[in-house]
Amino acid sequence: MTFKQLLAATCVAALGAGAQADGVKVGMITTLSGGGAGLGIDVRDGFLLAVKGNDDIELVIEDDQRKPDIAVQLADKMIQSEKVDVMTGIIWSNLAMAVVPAATAQGKFYLSPNAGPSALAGKGCHQNYFNVSWQNDAFSEAAGTALSGEAGKVFLMAPNYPAGQDIMAGFKRTFQGEIAAEVYTKLGQTDYAAEIAQMRASDADQIYFFLPGGMGISFMKQYAGSGVDKPVSGPAFSFDQGILGAIGDAAVGAKNTAHWSKDLDVPGNAEFVAAFEAEYGRLPSIYAAQGFDTGLLLASAAAKADVDDADTFRAALKEADFQSVRGKFSFGANNHPVQDIYMREVIKEGDLVTNRIVGTAATDHSDPYAADCKL
Repeated sequence: MTFKQLLAATCVAALGAGAQADGVKVGMITTLSGGGAGLGIDVRDGFLLAVKGNDDIELVIEDDQRKPDIAVQLADKMIQSEKVDVMTGIIWSNLAMAVVPAATAQGKFYLSPNAGPSALAGKGCHQNYFNVSWQNDAFSEAAGTALSGEAGKVFLMAPNYPAGQDIMAGFKRTFQGEIAAEVYTKLGQTDYAAEIAQMRASDADQIYFFLPGGMGISFMKQYAGSGVDKPVSGPAFSFDQGILGAIGDAAVGAKNTAHWSKDLDVPGNAEFVAAFEAEYGRLPSIYAAQGFDTGLLLASAAAKADVDDADTFRAALKEADFQSVRGKFSFGANNHPVQDIYMREVIKEGDLVTNRIVGTAATDHSDPYAADCKL
């Protein structure tokens, strides 16, 4: 399958059936400045690549600066002034909690390319909210199972905000060992001297941490220079391509769980990786892959249904009729993914520090909160 065929595959069948939509206006609020900018830029660029040349999708992009109040103001502007049909883009769970419920309550569709707070997966689920990435607990549930056989005591660390709390909850839900310590840091923290001292003094056999973006870069550099030699692991957010480029060799050997990797052998993935690198001059991250899949999902629904016919458009989204670069993909009862999760290891490929898949951590994984969703 060529890259052009990959982009076309989401809409050819629907167009052949004569179901052409009038167009969809999309409001993307994401983080484009500050310490978390790399994540938002990758989501944006992946999405743009997926809808490139699609005249039926109009996109308005704004920077939330990783601030909930800014995100709320931008959402109000997009809904009231820009008259968007669909919203997407938010990286951080605290921002998602500030924006998503209000947007869906006003009849807008929200497609999450990243944040997956548990509060929106269970009792707070909504028929117009579709998560195209993961529920926050997912990667750590898979990691907890995988590490149960090899780590006796684990030191846990994450930022003190909804995603950090969810991710640690997911790990503890499945890990069959002992938790030596559980530490929550400030969101955006860059100095980890105190936490590393705690790790040194603890009797933990391994460190499991979640620190996305610049937080993960700061911690890993400080940890590598500390002399503490306990193995480290975590969800992919702490070991993704953008982070590895900044950390370098210090990350080699670390294990992490993810639903995607550049070496994942599924239809369309190699073409996506090559096209992204050609378009932007860098390798894609999981955030770019999620942005790309979100764009493909939207294009598939827009090709089959008019967004003004909410029931039909919602059904088209639920069908998830697109070729995900992570392989098989479907939505569960709460509009969150059912998907495989892999174990990756950080390796050196020539001068490049990157990830490779070393096994499957969970098959057809779905989140535990769907039982509380009454859609």
